[in-house]
This record gives sequence, C-alpha cells and structure tokens, in this order.
Amino acid sequence: MIIGSILEDDIYEKRTLLSPETIKKFIQLGFNVNIENNFGRFLNINDQDFKNIGASCIVKNQVLRLSDIILKINCPRLDEISFIRENAILIGNFYPHLNKETINKLINKKVKILSLELLPRITRAQSMDILSSQANIAGYKAVIDSIYEFNKAVPMMMTAAGTITPAKFFVIGAGVAGLQAIATAKRLGGVVSATDVRLASKEQVESLGGKFVFVEGAQSLETSGGYAKEVGEDYKRKQEELLKKTLALQDIVICTALVPGKKAPRIISEEMLGVMKRGSIIFDLAVEQGGNCIYSESGKIIEKFGIKILGFKNVPSRISETASNLLSRNIYNFISSIFDKDTKSVKIDENDEIIKSIYIKDLLN
Repeated sequence: MIIGSILEDDIYEKRTLLSPETIKKFIQLGFNVNIENNFGRFLNINDQDFKNIGASCIVKNQVLRLSDIILKINCPRLDEISFIRENAILIGNFYPHLNKETINKLINKKVKILSLELLPRITRAQSMDILSSQANIAGYKAVIDSIYEFNKAVPMMMTAAGTITPAKFFVIGAGVAGLQAIATAKRLGGVVSATDVRLASKEQVESLGGKFVFVEGAQSLETSGGYAKEVGEDYKRKQEELLKKTLALQDIVICTALVPGKKAPRIISEEMLGVMKRGSIIFDLAVEQGGNCIYSESGKIIEKFGIKILGFKNVPSRISETASNLLSRNIYNFISSIFDKDTKSVKIDENDEIIKSIYIKDLLN
C-alpha cells in the first residue's frame, strides 16, 4: 500500500503527520511512502534526507492521486478532492460538522474518512490521541510566549540589591493543556494556582505544585468522557466573584477552558480586567473557539487597561518540529493498530469501539 501526506495550504499550519522516525516504521511495515516536495521545510529537514530513508518526494497532486492512505491535518480543499482516488482512506483532523460540504463530497466519492479528533477517551486510544498530544504542546508554548511578553523576571531571585518576588500564574482550565502550563510555569519558578469545574482536577493540580481554586460547595461538572460540562447561572455568579478576587493578584493568566462541540465559555469579563494589574498578561488558548476572555481576538495581540491579551492561532504549530513528531507518532500508533501484517493492508472494522467513533461514512445534514 502507498501512504502519502501533503503540506497544508495555511500560513498558520506548519505541522506534518509524518516524520523521519515514522516514515522508517511505515516502510518496515511494508508501505511505500510519498510526500510532497519540500515536505520538511518547517522541520529543518530537506528532501534528500527523506529520500535517504526511502520516501519519495513528488508534487502534491501526485501524492493525492497515488496514495491508498492520505494523511492530512485539516480537511482537504474542494479543489484537492478531485485528485483523491475512490476508496482511498483519509486520516486526519477534520471536524466534520464544520466542513459538511467537503465531507459530503468525499463520502460521495467513496473516500473512507477517519477523523481522529473524535477518538474516544479510552485507555487503548491514548497513544493515538492527537488532541492530547497537541494540547500538551499548546500549554507549554502558552507559558513560554507569555513570559516573552511579560516585562518582569519570573523566578524569585536573591540579589545584593534585594529580593525579586516570583511571578504569579493563574491557569483557567486544568485539562491537558492547563496541566502542562502549570508544570511549565512551576519549572520556570512561578507561583501557580489554577481552577476548573471538575473537582477531579484538584489532585492533579496539587500534584504539580499548584494551588487549586474552586467555588465553595459546588459539585463537579464533568462528562462521562472526562470533559468539562457547561455551567449554570448560579455557578457562573459564584465563579465570577471568586475569579475577580483571584485575578487581581495575578501576573500571567493562561486560559484553556473549552466545552467539546460548543463555543468556548466566556470567563474573563471587562469588569475582571479592570481589577488586574497593569503589565499583566492573558494568553487565551481558547481564542479559536471564541475565547475565554471578552477582548481576545484570533491571531492578534490586544492591549486593554494596560493588559496584553494574546490570541495566537494554532499554538502547537508555533513549535512545529516537536508538534509534528508527536502527531506523527499518534498517526503511526493508530494505523499500526488496524494494519494486518499477513495481508499487508489496513482493515477498518466498523464494530471496533475506536473505528465507530471516528469513521465518517454517512452524509451530513
């Protein structure tokens, strides 16, 4: 079988779904690997390096036309669909309900679509979980970029001229990205606190050295899949009072709160910004889903009340080499799990729990 991957036609997307490490592994399984020319330009890898390990570097349209399995981070453009062969397998991160027209065209062409952002949160799927691997990177990078914009030192320093107090970090949302942000801020010497609607996060936050901030008397708001639920009006009112007091003490705030399939909850209001210290930083990792902060704008740095609000797009792509290495391992782990070594082919078992969750085979309304 031929497996192929192309670059994304998006200035904010520099990641890839194949790396030299995973290309070698796919070739060992018996695949031929085709990649687009200049595939490693954001990974510090040239075409000759890929050729030396057995990959073929060809033009994009040929990659799409020849491949039995196509790896693509985002949904194909409508003009790319014409080059994809019937019955090809398309694997990536497609958010089908946001791309209905494209998905339906692919289904009509009998393309088998496996959208990995829909993976169930089960133990067997952890090594394939592209959302978690990229959220880890995003949480780390949010702290690094926030410190770059911050006009003070982060760790406590004892000097002959006096003591420099450590910066205070507050992380909103203690999922994968939030926990990585906590760990990174602690490693760099910050004093860290965090909040989440899921009480189960308390132990995780405290294990990383952070202080857990929670609405007193509230119940945990967590889905059976481990994601955060939307909160009610009474909880919102209590949360706002708590956050206002907490934000007044912070230097850097990392926002990571998301509700699957819905717009990001608006958490930081104009009134809350008004109590924060001038020179503070807010990094809104939820900006592409609407943002946790009232003034966040996707792809921009906004300044309000002397506070910088960072709304970078596609944060994992800002460290594309590391992000790509993790993504490519996720992809390899998934494909190797459905690869039959005897027939040298992949088998899509529609009764399998993972395949049931990610296989988009019916037209979307």
